[in-house]
Amino acid sequence: MGLPRVSVVVPCYNYRRFLSDSVGSVLGQEGVDLEVVIVDDASSDGSVDLANEIATKDSRVRVLEHKHNVGHIATYNEGLAAATGDYLVLLSADDMLTGGSLLRATALMEANPSVGMTYGRVIQLRTATPPPARVGRIRWRVWKGADWLALRATSVRNVIMCPEVVMRADAYRNVGPYRADLPHSGDFAMWLAAATVADVGFVGGCDQAYYRVHGQNMHMTTFDIDKDDGLLSDLTYRSMAFEAVLPTA
Repeated sequence: MGLPRVSVVVPCYNYRRFLSDSVGSVLGQEGVDLEVVIVDDASSDGSVDLANEIATKDSRVRVLEHKHNVGHIATYNEGLAAATGDYLVLLSADDMLTGGSLLRATALMEANPSVGMTYGRVIQLRTATPPPARVGRIRWRVWKGADWLALRATSVRNVIMCPEVVMRADAYRNVGPYRADLPHSGDFAMWLAAATVADVGFVGGCDQAYYRVHGQNMHMTTFDIDKDDGLLSDLTYRSMAFEAVLPTA
Protein backbone atom coordinates (compact mmCIF):
# COMPACT_ATOMS: atom_id res chain seq x y z
CA MET A 1 0.00 0.00 0.00
CA GLY A 2 3.03 2.28 0.13
CA LEU A 3 4.34 4.52 2.88
CA PRO A 4 1.99 6.75 4.88
CA ARG A 5 1.81 10.21 3.28
CA VAL A 6 2.50 12.87 5.94
CA SER A 7 2.30 16.61 5.36
CA VAL A 8 4.18 18.73 7.88
CA VAL A 9 3.11 22.39 7.87
CA VAL A 10 5.77 24.73 9.27
CA PRO A 11 4.41 28.23 10.05
CA CYS A 12 7.24 30.72 10.41
CA TYR A 13 7.41 34.30 11.60
CA ASN A 14 10.89 35.68 12.30
CA TYR A 15 12.25 32.26 13.28
CA ARG A 16 15.10 32.07 10.81
CA ARG A 17 17.49 31.10 13.61
CA PHE A 18 15.47 27.94 14.29
CA LEU A 19 14.14 27.08 10.84
CA SER A 20 16.95 24.83 9.57
CA ASP A 21 16.87 22.64 12.68
CA SER A 22 13.08 22.43 12.61
CA VAL A 23 12.78 21.45 8.95
CA GLY A 24 15.84 19.22 9.20
CA SER A 25 14.16 17.23 11.98
CA VAL A 26 11.30 16.55 9.54
CA LEU A 27 13.36 15.72 6.48
CA GLY A 28 15.31 13.17 8.51
CA GLN A 29 12.18 11.14 9.30
CA GLU A 30 12.17 7.61 7.92
CA GLY A 31 9.37 5.23 7.00
CA VAL A 32 6.92 7.87 5.72
CA ASP A 33 6.31 9.72 2.46
CA LEU A 34 6.97 13.36 3.36
CA GLU A 35 5.68 16.71 2.24
CA VAL A 36 6.84 19.90 4.00
CA VAL A 37 4.92 23.15 3.56
CA ILE A 38 6.69 26.19 5.02
CA VAL A 39 4.38 29.20 5.35
CA ASP A 40 6.29 32.43 6.00
CA ASP A 41 4.08 35.14 7.48
CA ALA A 42 5.99 38.17 6.13
CA SER A 43 9.05 37.67 8.32
CA SER A 44 11.54 40.53 8.49
CA ASP A 45 14.59 38.43 9.44
CA GLY A 46 15.23 36.67 6.13
CA SER A 47 13.29 33.53 7.06
CA VAL A 48 11.71 33.25 3.63
CA ASP A 49 15.10 33.39 1.89
CA LEU A 50 16.30 30.50 4.01
CA ALA A 51 13.04 28.63 3.40
CA ASN A 52 13.44 28.98 -0.34
CA GLU A 53 17.05 27.83 -0.10
CA ILE A 54 15.92 24.71 1.75
CA ALA A 55 13.21 24.07 -0.85
CA THR A 56 15.72 24.42 -3.68
CA LYS A 57 17.80 21.64 -2.14
CA ASP A 58 14.94 19.24 -1.36
CA SER A 59 11.96 18.68 -3.65
CA ARG A 60 9.81 17.55 -0.71
CA VAL A 61 9.72 21.14 0.54
CA ARG A 62 7.63 23.99 -0.83
CA VAL A 63 7.23 27.53 0.42
CA LEU A 64 4.18 29.79 0.69
CA GLU A 65 5.14 33.43 1.22
CA HIS A 66 2.97 36.21 2.64
CA LYS A 67 3.63 39.76 1.49
CA HIS A 68 1.80 41.06 4.57
CA ASN A 69 1.53 39.60 8.05
CA VAL A 70 -1.84 37.86 8.57
CA GLY A 71 -1.29 36.26 11.97
CA HIS A 72 -0.80 32.71 13.14
CA ILE A 73 -4.35 31.34 12.74
CA ALA A 74 -4.65 32.35 9.07
CA THR A 75 -1.12 31.05 8.49
CA TYR A 76 -1.99 27.67 10.04
CA ASN A 77 -5.15 27.37 7.95
CA GLU A 78 -3.43 28.26 4.69
CA GLY A 79 -0.71 25.69 5.19
CA LEU A 80 -3.10 22.94 6.22
CA ALA A 81 -5.40 23.70 3.28
CA ALA A 82 -2.42 23.31 0.93
CA ALA A 83 -1.33 19.99 2.43
CA THR A 84 -1.91 16.83 0.40
CA GLY A 85 -1.01 14.12 2.90
CA ASP A 86 -3.23 11.56 4.59
CA TYR A 87 -1.76 12.70 7.91
CA LEU A 88 -1.08 16.26 9.06
CA VAL A 89 1.41 17.80 11.47
CA LEU A 90 1.56 21.46 12.48
CA LEU A 91 5.15 22.14 13.55
CA SER A 92 6.15 25.64 14.57
CA ALA A 93 9.44 26.72 13.06
CA ASP A 94 11.03 26.82 16.52
CA ASP A 95 10.07 23.23 17.41
CA MET A 96 11.44 19.88 16.24
CA LEU A 97 10.49 16.24 15.85
CA THR A 98 12.47 13.41 17.37
CA GLY A 99 13.87 10.70 15.14
CA GLY A 100 11.24 8.19 14.07
CA SER A 101 8.32 10.06 15.61
CA LEU A 102 6.22 10.16 12.44
CA LEU A 103 6.69 6.44 11.79
CA ARG A 104 5.67 5.62 15.36
CA ALA A 105 2.57 7.83 15.22
CA THR A 106 1.39 6.69 11.82
CA ALA A 107 1.98 3.03 12.72
CA LEU A 108 -0.52 3.42 15.57
CA MET A 109 -3.03 5.12 13.28
CA GLU A 110 -2.60 2.68 10.42
CA ALA A 111 -3.31 -0.15 12.87
CA ASN A 112 -6.28 1.70 14.40
CA PRO A 113 -8.40 3.35 11.69
CA SER A 114 -10.75 4.81 14.31
CA VAL A 115 -7.97 7.03 15.68
CA GLY A 116 -8.06 10.55 14.26
CA MET A 117 -5.31 12.10 16.37
CA THR A 118 -2.18 10.78 18.06
CA TYR A 119 0.20 12.49 20.47
CA GLY A 120 3.06 11.58 22.80
CA ARG A 121 5.66 12.87 25.20
CA VAL A 122 7.53 16.11 24.56
CA ILE A 123 10.92 17.40 25.65
CA GLN A 124 10.82 21.07 26.65
CA LEU A 125 13.96 22.44 25.06
CA ARG A 126 15.73 25.28 26.87
CA THR A 127 19.21 24.85 25.42
CA ALA A 128 20.66 25.44 21.96
CA THR A 129 21.53 21.77 21.54
CA PRO A 130 18.67 19.31 22.03
CA PRO A 131 19.31 16.50 24.53
CA PRO A 132 19.03 12.92 23.27
CA ALA A 133 15.45 11.76 22.95
CA ARG A 134 14.32 8.81 25.01
CA VAL A 135 13.43 5.77 22.90
CA GLY A 136 12.37 2.77 24.95
CA ARG A 137 9.85 0.01 24.49
CA ILE A 138 7.03 1.58 22.49
CA ARG A 139 3.56 1.37 24.02
CA TRP A 140 0.27 2.41 22.47
CA ARG A 141 -2.85 3.58 24.18
CA VAL A 142 -6.16 4.35 22.48
CA TRP A 143 -9.09 6.15 24.07
CA LYS A 144 -12.58 6.44 22.72
CA GLY A 145 -12.99 10.07 21.76
CA ALA A 146 -15.73 10.62 24.35
CA ASP A 147 -13.57 9.10 27.11
CA TRP A 148 -10.63 11.34 26.23
CA LEU A 149 -12.91 14.38 26.25
CA ALA A 150 -14.22 13.37 29.67
CA LEU A 151 -10.65 13.23 30.99
CA ARG A 152 -9.94 16.72 29.65
CA ALA A 153 -13.18 18.09 31.09
CA THR A 154 -12.45 16.55 34.49
CA SER A 155 -8.88 17.86 34.74
CA VAL A 156 -9.46 21.07 32.72
CA ARG A 157 -5.87 20.54 31.57
CA ASN A 158 -4.35 20.70 28.13
CA VAL A 159 -1.93 17.77 28.11
CA ILE A 160 -0.65 18.46 24.59
CA MET A 161 2.08 20.94 23.62
CA CYS A 162 1.50 20.82 19.81
CA PRO A 163 4.53 19.52 17.86
CA GLU A 164 3.82 15.93 18.93
CA VAL A 165 0.34 15.81 17.34
CA VAL A 166 -0.33 13.86 14.16
CA MET A 167 -3.89 14.20 12.82
CA ARG A 168 -5.62 12.16 10.20
CA ALA A 169 -6.42 14.55 7.35
CA ASP A 170 -10.04 13.37 7.20
CA ALA A 171 -10.50 14.16 10.89
CA TYR A 172 -9.04 17.63 10.41
CA ARG A 173 -11.33 18.34 7.48
CA ASN A 174 -14.28 17.26 9.62
CA VAL A 175 -13.56 19.77 12.38
CA GLY A 176 -11.24 22.40 10.87
CA PRO A 177 -10.09 24.95 10.07
CA TYR A 178 -8.56 26.65 13.11
CA ARG A 179 -10.97 29.20 14.54
CA ALA A 180 -10.08 32.86 14.21
CA ASP A 181 -12.19 33.66 17.30
CA LEU A 182 -9.88 31.50 19.45
CA PRO A 183 -6.43 32.94 18.76
CA HIS A 184 -5.04 31.86 22.15
CA SER A 185 -6.65 28.43 22.48
CA GLY A 186 -7.17 27.34 18.89
CA ASP A 187 -4.89 24.32 19.29
CA PHE A 188 -6.75 23.08 22.36
CA ALA A 189 -10.10 23.59 20.62
CA MET A 190 -8.84 21.65 17.59
CA TRP A 191 -7.81 18.66 19.69
CA LEU A 192 -11.08 18.68 21.62
CA ALA A 193 -12.98 18.86 18.34
CA ALA A 194 -10.98 15.98 16.88
CA ALA A 195 -12.06 13.81 19.82
CA THR A 196 -15.72 14.50 18.98
CA VAL A 197 -15.35 12.72 15.61
CA ALA A 198 -12.63 10.12 16.23
CA ASP A 199 -10.67 8.20 18.83
CA VAL A 200 -7.39 9.46 20.32
CA GLY A 201 -4.07 7.61 20.41
CA PHE A 202 -0.95 8.00 22.54
CA VAL A 203 2.56 6.78 21.74
CA GLY A 204 4.34 5.97 25.00
CA GLY A 205 7.80 4.79 25.97
CA CYS A 206 9.58 7.48 23.96
CA ASP A 207 9.83 11.20 23.25
CA GLN A 208 8.00 12.36 20.14
CA ALA A 209 9.00 16.02 19.78
CA TYR A 210 10.91 19.00 21.15
CA TYR A 211 9.00 22.11 22.24
CA ARG A 212 11.38 25.05 22.40
CA VAL A 213 10.90 27.31 25.42
CA HIS A 214 12.00 30.92 24.88
CA GLY A 215 10.86 34.49 25.39
CA GLN A 216 8.62 34.59 22.31
CA ASN A 217 6.45 31.55 23.20
CA MET A 218 2.78 32.43 23.54
CA HIS A 219 2.78 31.11 27.09
CA MET A 220 5.49 33.65 27.86
CA THR A 221 4.18 36.63 25.89
CA THR A 222 0.43 36.13 26.34
CA PHE A 223 -0.15 34.05 29.44
CA ASP A 224 2.94 34.52 31.64
CA ILE A 225 1.63 31.65 33.72
CA ASP A 226 4.04 32.36 36.56
CA LYS A 227 1.82 35.33 37.44
CA ASP A 228 -1.74 35.14 38.79
CA ASP A 229 -3.28 37.20 35.98
CA GLY A 230 -1.46 35.11 33.38
CA LEU A 231 -2.75 31.88 34.92
CA LEU A 232 -6.27 33.29 34.96
CA SER A 233 -5.99 34.20 31.28
CA ASP A 234 -4.83 30.68 30.47
CA LEU A 235 -7.80 29.16 32.30
CA THR A 236 -10.17 31.60 30.61
CA TYR A 237 -8.95 30.68 27.14
CA ARG A 238 -9.19 26.97 27.93
CA SER A 239 -12.76 27.50 29.08
CA MET A 240 -13.53 29.27 25.81
CA ALA A 241 -12.22 26.27 23.89
CA PHE A 242 -14.51 23.90 25.81
CA GLU A 243 -17.49 26.17 25.25
CA ALA A 244 -16.75 26.46 21.54
CA VAL A 245 -16.48 22.72 20.99
CA LEU A 246 -18.97 21.45 23.60
CA PRO A 247 -21.50 24.29 23.96
CA THR A 248 -24.01 22.17 25.88
CA ALA A 249 -21.49 20.61 28.27
